[in-house]
Amino acid sequence: MSTIVLPGRSASRGTAIHLDTVTLMLVFSIVLLGLVMVSSASISIASKDGGDAFSYVAAQFTTMLVGCVAAALVFTVRTELLDKFAVPLLGLAALALVLVLIPGIGHSVNGARRWIRIAGISIQVSEVARVIVLTFIESYAVRREAELRTSLIGLIKPLAVVGLFFILLLGEPDFGAATVLAATAFGVLFIAGARWRDVLGLAVVGGALIALVAVSSEYRLRRLTSFRNPWEDPFDSGFQLTQSLIAIGRGGWTGVGLGESVQKLFYLPEAHTDFLFAVLAEELGLIGIIVTLLLFLALAWRALFIAKLASDAGLKFPAYLAVGFGIWLAIQAFINMGVNMGALPTKGLTLPFMSYGRSSLIATLAWVGILLRVYHEAVQATRGRAAISLREGAERTAPRRVTGEVQEA
Repeated sequence: MSTIVLPGRSASRGTAIHLDTVTLMLVFSIVLLGLVMVSSASISIASKDGGDAFSYVAAQFTTMLVGCVAAALVFTVRTELLDKFAVPLLGLAALALVLVLIPGIGHSVNGARRWIRIAGISIQVSEVARVIVLTFIESYAVRREAELRTSLIGLIKPLAVVGLFFILLLGEPDFGAATVLAATAFGVLFIAGARWRDVLGLAVVGGALIALVAVSSEYRLRRLTSFRNPWEDPFDSGFQLTQSLIAIGRGGWTGVGLGESVQKLFYLPEAHTDFLFAVLAEELGLIGIIVTLLLFLALAWRALFIAKLASDAGLKFPAYLAVGFGIWLAIQAFINMGVNMGALPTKGLTLPFMSYGRSSLIATLAWVGILLRVYHEAVQATRGRAAISLREGAERTAPRRVTGEVQEA
């Protein structure tokens, strides 16, 4: 088992801290790669009009440090407290998403009202709300396990909550985040034991509703039609995707070299955020793409491994917390890469841990703190059970004193 043990005041009393080195190394590798690519992709836009060429990467580095502090703070919170306060936190998340839609409270950028300004700092509420909603879903899966496993209504109830937040996210609008939230919730509930026929039936209904929402808006419909053939209108609706495809095509096997991207020079919009992967592909080539993909797959797989470890230790809720992180990471990374390569319609989703963005990086690193907490509790429970088994075995085989004589038990 790969772990760092930090002794507390008394390791014998179970106060030692267990950190998963594999998760830490994978997250560090992805974040470090992201810092390098943000530095490269943002130089042009940062230095425009004589600005500091490294202002974006400096801000991203500062955000990373804040995210690490958030992860450390979240790590100190026992998962049983997250379970206990899942419902009140859900109410606060719903209130925040309502407030962000109110003019004067919510802050609008590029036509999307997703931020609340607090002390001069913009906070993207949906990033935090996503974690809270999934935490409620995971808590529900434990509290209503029997109902979830045996009835359709047991699956409809949590999905109705997800549907409410889906509507709130659409109001911002943030169709991409809403879709990822719904897909992750379906995945968690299915792994938690929901009957496959119920999941399949509601997935078909949900997919139809999402498709209806997608075509009900002119700008979403335009994105869908341009996705099918971006070269029909390469200077308007298909501009972003065609520039991304040009960047990926230029990368070839080994890339044009770090810092040598041409598309980032005001050709590719959002080169340091949503389309950072295209710049990575151009500069590092297919080799860079494969390394990035393997890092995300390894981290998602590690999250599922930690979930299995917690499940084997009898910790259901912590296990679902880890499952939720792994499913979300895989889905959002897959969608972002698919959008950059033209395999999926364009959506405003960041590449986790890598794309420039304060709220996104802080919330994601804080979620890693929850994952590490699950690992810590799972190791503690596993070793505690092993110690109890050894003690019971020793008691059964130890000599017993009976009427002054020592007999073998």
